[in-house]
Amino acid sequence: MTDASKPDAQQDKTDYRSTLNLPDTPFPMRGDLPKREPGWVQEWEDQGVYKKLRDARCGKPKFVLHDGPPYANGQIHMGHAVNKILKDMIVKARQLEGFDAAYIPGWDCHGLPIENQIEKTYGRGLPRDEVQAKSRAYAAEQIDQQRTDFKRLGVLGDWDHPYRTMDFENEAGEIRVLKRLFERGFVYRGLKPVYWCFDCGSSLAEFEIEYADKHSPAVDVAFLSAEPAKLAAAFGLEKLDKEAFTVIWTTTPWTIPANQALNLNPELPYALVDTERGYFVVAQALVEKCLARWNLSGTTVAVTPGKSLELLKFKHPLAHVHPGYDRESPVYLADYATADDGTGVVHSAPAYGVDDFNSCMAHGLAFKDILNPVQGNGVYEAELPLFGGQHIWKANPVIAQALQDAGRLLAHSKITHSYPHCWRHKSPVIYRAAAQWFVRMDEGDGVFTVDKADRTLRQTALAAIEQTSFYPENGRARLHDMIAGRPDWCISRQRSWGVPLPIFLHKDSGQPHPRTLEFIERAAQLVEAGGVEAWSKLDPVEWLGAEAEQYTKGQDILDVWFDSGSTFEHVLKGSHAGAAHETGPEADLYLEGHDQHRGWFHSSLLICCALHGRAPYRGLLTHGFTVDSKGRKMSKSLGNGVDPQETSKKLGAEIIRLWVAASDYSGDIAGDEKILARVVDGYRRIRNTLRFLLANVSDFDVAADAVPLDQLLEADRYALARAAQFQEEILAHYQRYEFHPVVAKLQVYCSEDLGAFYLDVLKDRLYTTAPKSPARRSAQTALWHITNAMLRWMAPFLSFTAEEAWKIFAGKSAGDSIFTETYWTFGATESALIDKWNRIHEIRDAVNKAIEEVRTTGAIGSSLQAEVTLGVNAEDLALLSSLGDDLKFVLITSAANAVLADALSITVTPSSHQKCERCWHYRADVGANPAHPTICGRCVSNLCGEGETRSVA
Repeated sequence: MTDASKPDAQQDKTDYRSTLNLPDTPFPMRGDLPKREPGWVQEWEDQGVYKKLRDARCGKPKFVLHDGPPYANGQIHMGHAVNKILKDMIVKARQLEGFDAAYIPGWDCHGLPIENQIEKTYGRGLPRDEVQAKSRAYAAEQIDQQRTDFKRLGVLGDWDHPYRTMDFENEAGEIRVLKRLFERGFVYRGLKPVYWCFDCGSSLAEFEIEYADKHSPAVDVAFLSAEPAKLAAAFGLEKLDKEAFTVIWTTTPWTIPANQALNLNPELPYALVDTERGYFVVAQALVEKCLARWNLSGTTVAVTPGKSLELLKFKHPLAHVHPGYDRESPVYLADYATADDGTGVVHSAPAYGVDDFNSCMAHGLAFKDILNPVQGNGVYEAELPLFGGQHIWKANPVIAQALQDAGRLLAHSKITHSYPHCWRHKSPVIYRAAAQWFVRMDEGDGVFTVDKADRTLRQTALAAIEQTSFYPENGRARLHDMIAGRPDWCISRQRSWGVPLPIFLHKDSGQPHPRTLEFIERAAQLVEAGGVEAWSKLDPVEWLGAEAEQYTKGQDILDVWFDSGSTFEHVLKGSHAGAAHETGPEADLYLEGHDQHRGWFHSSLLICCALHGRAPYRGLLTHGFTVDSKGRKMSKSLGNGVDPQETSKKLGAEIIRLWVAASDYSGDIAGDEKILARVVDGYRRIRNTLRFLLANVSDFDVAADAVPLDQLLEADRYALARAAQFQEEILAHYQRYEFHPVVAKLQVYCSEDLGAFYLDVLKDRLYTTAPKSPARRSAQTALWHITNAMLRWMAPFLSFTAEEAWKIFAGKSAGDSIFTETYWTFGATESALIDKWNRIHEIRDAVNKAIEEVRTTGAIGSSLQAEVTLGVNAEDLALLSSLGDDLKFVLITSAANAVLADALSITVTPSSHQKCERCWHYRADVGANPAHPTICGRCVSNLCGEGETRSVA
């Protein structure tokens, strides 16, 4: 029995909706990310996906991103999440490009924060061995916690085999790096002012310093001339008829007890000013300001350049108060004395200032004669006259009062100024002279040099910067300026938990043992077998024999930046050599926050330049800090942070990933609940588009159903040409490590190119034509290619979603992971169609606007109720005529016609025909077949006959 001969009762029961090819997919509309993501994380782990990625790229060119190790202390915050997600996206993008892109996560495990945590938990005064054992255990515990959180963010890596700076092999590797720096002539030991933190009880590196406002006392202090006759002569006078002083201005009264000299600028004019309190020598340009500050009146009686006053002696301002200060301060000439502020005369305490130290050394002051009464905890040694046993910050007002009582204080005020603070403790630091080990930046001799480098470290590092790519480019100038102006690197620290400087120092001379290089290698072997604890337990007699009584075993540890900065050598070359380029321990990319220009980027550059004469990286990428919507840095104290753990539980880690990808990381990255809510909306748009694609190819078997590309309908060929063009744009951004343009363009592509145009045009063909018709299979072929490509585009940042969709899309043919795939190859596409269909898209937008205007009058409902006549110019007429009868499908109207006109005109009229119950088009042939009185002729053909023919769309 044919459809046409069905009884009327049976015809009336036909459910035409069931005859449509409605989309169907197990890919759910709701991601339900918080509940489902942990399962995917576990699946990746259970199935060993990371190992499968390595196997898939075995023998392929390598891409090496060396992980800057986060510190193994505390739960990860959103800054950690941003950093790790950026790294993960880059590695995955390179993996999809076909590179063997390994990711070896690392942790920084030594150093003060962990040691402080042990002291907080167990108290101070623990034996060194016990501090080390507890620190090692604590670091391991913290790593386990952080590793779980990083995995939860969807970061793929060799989590079972990370590198840890506290691994014995890495600790030993660091000691061997130190040995090589000795051999290259870069290491020396010296007494020199270095940044010192009382809370750390240790010296600090330049890049462990940050600047913040500090309230300080400002004092003007008078130094009595010890040679008034010489002073008079220097100013061209026969004699002075009353006491004469020079005056210094300082914001560090605590350094006055250690004063040993005065500095004047040789070219600056200095005035001798006669006042009611005596004569005063100050910079001529500052006379009026000084007199006003001192509440004195005075007259300049003579002027002379600073160089005329060289080596004149003045008395310490407390010389007449206590014999312990009965000493003289000679005038040394120095360019850093200026007339910008103060008095133009600089008080010099060489133990507490680099310029002061250098000036005094240049004038013959011996190391042993430098006064250094401030102990490591900030307290003056007990023997210091008048102020012994006091903490320097508390001593400031006491010293000011003593100067007042001595008649030497001319002014006393408070100022707020930018001052160096400890990066970790946020507490003010000082310069303090201490015997330390340094890496030399400029010309000079090291100890135990074997093959001296042919250039200075500064020269080599600056040259290496020019050979490095920067993302963003402004990082180049920042790092260059830091290297150009930095002092020698103090690499020794006075703590317990860290890699030792395994050196024996002679008790009398302070010189290292002649066999130091041999001992350093033996120490590396010792530590490789038993960790840094093995050095701590070593009895010097075992190595030195009878000489042990003459030497002290070094207790200093290496700066923690030396730990992380040397990882390229023993991680990429040693413990994870398989992840490195065959050319040596060199990474394609280092990626960290922009503060690491003074941290990890900096120390890594110096060490690699010292060892190899080049940078350890080919590129440097920096990202900003995480801030709230008001631009304030996220912090616990402000309560404005977004917690990655809570966000994962509430919204899903995928939303964090998309937020990171959608943000311009070159600046600070803003996030709060409202911003994340917008990210959720963006995710839904992408997911809905992906769901439409998957649903409409669910019955498509590419092996059996695919249409050759050159036989696709023109609309489908255009869609593939546009997708191929879009992929070129996407991959170009990935090449430059740009993600926010990818996300923005993908959202526009999903909503405009696909949702508002191509997929909208396609729905009628997909739903109403015969399931296996050439027209539908053409559309499905195009969608299959686009889906293949889109899953790869989004996989670096929407990793969970892409993996979930891939399993459904590829089915049994799916590989182990979307990340074992490579970016899609479209084959030959017709780029010429893009311009043509872009113009069609523009015309369609104008038609939609015209239809909407008619709809607002109530004359029509949907666009399919409309019939459209277009008046167009000759060029557009040819273009629209090439669509033939398919023009109405492109415009989604029931009828469409184009005629020649001078300018674009659009006439919209309601259709006078009946609506087809199946395809919803208004057509004259609805009911023409008595067996199907409620549907149109093309639907009857698609259901019962040969099916309609589509030529273009």
